[in-house]
Formats: sequence, structure tokens, C-alpha cells
Amino acid sequence: MRAYSFGGLKVFLLILVTVGVLSACVQKPSYDSEEDSEDGKPVTYIGRSTGTNPRLPEGDTFEDNAYTRVAEEELDIDIRNAFEANGEDYTRQVSLAIASGSIPDMMLVTREELQDLAENDLIEDLSSVFDENASDYIKEVYQSFDNRPLEDATFDDKLMGLPGTEALAAPQMVWIREDWMEELGIEIDEDDDLLITLEELEMVAESFVEEDPGGSGNPVGIPFESYLTADNFGGSFTMNSIAAVFEGQPKKYLIEEDGSITYGSTSEGMKESLELMNRWYEKGLVDPQFGTRSFDDIISLLTNGQSGIALAPWHFPDWGLPTVREMNKEARFKPYALADEEGNVNVFEQNTTANYIVVKKGYDHAEKAVEMLNLYYDTIPNTEEKDMDTRFPEVAEYLELGVDNSTKPFNIVVLPLEKYLNDYHDVEDVLDEEITVGEVADAEVRQNINGIKEYTENPEGAQTSSWSSYHSRILGWGLMDTVTRNDAFKWVETAYVNDTATMEQKGPDLAKTEEEDFIKIITGVEDIDYFDVFVDKWSRQGGEDVLLEVEEAVKEQENQ
Repeated sequence: MRAYSFGGLKVFLLILVTVGVLSACVQKPSYDSEEDSEDGKPVTYIGRSTGTNPRLPEGDTFEDNAYTRVAEEELDIDIRNAFEANGEDYTRQVSLAIASGSIPDMMLVTREELQDLAENDLIEDLSSVFDENASDYIKEVYQSFDNRPLEDATFDDKLMGLPGTEALAAPQMVWIREDWMEELGIEIDEDDDLLITLEELEMVAESFVEEDPGGSGNPVGIPFESYLTADNFGGSFTMNSIAAVFEGQPKKYLIEEDGSITYGSTSEGMKESLELMNRWYEKGLVDPQFGTRSFDDIISLLTNGQSGIALAPWHFPDWGLPTVREMNKEARFKPYALADEEGNVNVFEQNTTANYIVVKKGYDHAEKAVEMLNLYYDTIPNTEEKDMDTRFPEVAEYLELGVDNSTKPFNIVVLPLEKYLNDYHDVEDVLDEEITVGEVADAEVRQNINGIKEYTENPEGAQTSSWSSYHSRILGWGLMDTVTRNDAFKWVETAYVNDTATMEQKGPDLAKTEEEDFIKIITGVEDIDYFDVFVDKWSRQGGEDVLLEVEEAVKEQENQ
């Protein structure tokens, strides 16, 4: 069984205790799924994880929109939001629901929350429900990962959640304002392989800060989140791809050739990357307020023309960059991958599983969760073009408008392993007139193609959604395809195990130490030699025990 690293029961219980104290001061929420709506449909309460830029049409909400309405019509249910929130606010809402003893009928949870809910018998066993109701296509999606996502959600031979999947994707990309580079006469990537060096990135960042091509009057360097590193594949505004150039893989447990486990954040490569970041910080090439910026603050820096570089995943143009284009119709970004001196893009083997949908214990309509997966990730996307406008007209309109997928009741994706590369080839075949748009199986990709065509024919006059589709599907997917074809990815074997005893007990403190010490080094509060002090602290405070436990867990996996 595989799972995400870090987090743990101790933190979970601490949150519950803290929230429990708070919840004693508020009314206990009630999600009575036994009631029926006025038209006799069973009411289904959902904990809704929302996106930051939904782009919903006027009058539609997360609770009442085309996706919820089509589910209510097709599945004969009445969907209501038990709560809705984004990011950390959503995490708090989930904790509050659990602490209050009243969870909604369905909600999105992390691997750690799934495990705790399963162990406390608060959620339904979905084994038979999935077997009997999942479509053949949905089952094939999981099979494309050798069923590892389903294994991640299984405890004591019981399927306790419906997993999202992580299709094969590129690592974190470097999105750079191409129109600014042209204005300043900057040239990088001379061989057009979409790979750039740290020296090239430094040169671009320096030019942007010195020349202020956005005319903001207050340009800043590359923006980063305060947590600096992430354990996911392409986290936004982190230094993951910078560390990878030095073969540092922060927050990952790496399997060495002799079977031993090392921690990427304590590697020599991580030390070298922090030394580089400190040099950039002192030169003003890193946002001086990176330790205090919120996500919205960073988006504002990009939107206001104060910064023109963003380290983020391939789909960043869909939800992070639209406001930039709204402010400036001439804005264009181009993605690159950071390569080491040998031309390799160093990436860790990604986990195959994202978050999970769980169903409350005792909910009488658990099959509706599986039916929604079928609807959103099989029926609708695989509907033929000629039938889309008549069968799902509102959804067809959403696709045209570029409404974000987070407006679906389940903010997850369930996609085959090589989905993005296959979709890119479909897009290219249509643009090369080898096939027609109607021959593309996926309805969303068909709409993306229409938007891409609109943008290529009239870049400044095209809708922002079309601009986004071009940037993410042509440029983002195109980078993934190019690096794959050129065999430039250098994969690092990574351990994914359940949280160990020491992770649960000491993981949060270890993570806090890591974040704080990295910030000290980058800002110059401590010199680079302090990294060795950090490594020693991390090992003594439980890190060494974690490595031994992960090593043992990997051996157990291999023997299963």
C-alpha cells in the first residue's frame, strides 16, 4: 500500500482537540441526509473543496452550477454544500466537521485524514459499491496505474475512499513573460529544447528587476511561498525545481542503490540549492518578502507587472495567470524546464494517487459517489461532439467559457496515466489537419482545441479562456512532450509509505524546523554552514528514526 509522506495522527488529534474547544462555542452542524428535497430526491450533503478562480457565469455558485445540476438530473439526487472552502480553510472545515461528530455525506480528504476516518469507523466500505457501479472506463483508469490508487485507499481489504489519480506530468515549470523577454532583447534556450540553465534563469530575473518591463515602479524578484518546498510533483511557487538541478529532492524519501533511505531535504544537493538561493536573495532576485506573502499576494505581483517569473505546474495558466492576461492583452508566458549541467531534468517518481472522496458511515446512497465519478470522468468527457450540445448543453457552455474543474462537486481528477501526453498528440493532430475536432474523444479537449484555434487566429482579441488553453495545452503539454521525446527526464526512485510511528509523533516539528532553518539560510540570518546544524538537528530530533522506519516499510512492500 502506498501513501503520501508526512502529516500524522498526532497533528490530526491536536487539531481535533483545538477545534473541539472552539466548536463547543458554536452550534454543532447537522447534515441530515435522511431528508428528501421537495421533489422527493434524497439530499446529499458534500464538503466542497473550492478553487481560487472558478470563472463561473454570473448567478452560478459552487453549490448551484451546471455540474451540480447535471448530476441532480442524471443521478436523481439533491446536492447541497455542507461547507465550502479553499486550501487551509477547507482543511479546518474538515477538522471541525470531524471534531463536532457530524461529517457530511461525502467530502474530499487527504491520505492521513482517510486513514484516521477509516480507523475510527466513520466512513463507508465502498468495495462492493465500486465493484457494482464503477464503469468499465473508470476501472480501466485505475488499471493504467496497476490499481495502485485503489490499493492506497484500501485498509484491511476494504476500499474506504475513491482516489483521484495523478496522470504522468512534467515537473514544476518555469513560466516566464515572453513578451518582456522580447521587449528587452533577452535570448535563452538557443537550441529550442525548452531546457534552460540556472544561469539563464538568473540572467532573466536580473534583467526583469533592473529594467522593470512591467512599468510597476516596484519590480520584485522571483516570488516563493514561505514553505519553500513541497512534497508534490509540481507545487506552485516553491524551489523544488531549483533544488532538483543539484539532485536535491526536498521532502522526498529516496531509495538508494543499496536499499537504504535518504531524505532529500538533508542532501548535499539541497545545501547547494540553498546557497544559490541565498546569493539570489542578496542580489534582489528573490522576492524580499517571500516569507510573508500569501498565494493571493503572489498572484497580485504577477498581475500588477511586478514579477514576470513563476515556478508552477503545467496547468498554472488555467487558474493562476488569467488575471495577468485580463490586465494586459499582450501578456504571453513561455514555460521551460530547469536542467543540470548534463542536460538532465531531475525528477522524482511521482505518487499515483491524489486526494480521496469518502462517504459517511451509514449514508444510504453510497453508490451516488461512484456514479458521480462515472458521470464527470467517463460519461461527459467521452460524449461525442454531435451529442454534447443536446445532452449536456450547460456543461458544453462551461467548457467554452473555461470554467474551472473545481466547480464540480468533487475537486479531484480521475485520469489515465498517460492522459496528458495522449491529449497533446490529439491537439497536434487536429491543428495539423490529420484528424477533425469531432474525432477527439474527450469533450474538454475538443473545447480546448476550439479555444486554441481562436487564440492562434486572433491572439489579442481572443477570450482569456482561449489564452489559457493555448498556454497550458500547447505550451505546457508541449514542454512535457518535448522533454519526454528527448529522453531528458532523469527519474529518481522514491519511497511512498504509510506514515510511520515517528512521522506521526515528530513529523510536524521536523517539518517546522526544516522550513524555518531554510528561510534563515536564504535570508542570511544564518550562513550556509548552518545547513549542517540543521541536518544534525533533524536527525537527532527523530529524522534518523524515520529513515529506518521508511526503510523497513519499503522492505515490507517488496515482500508483499
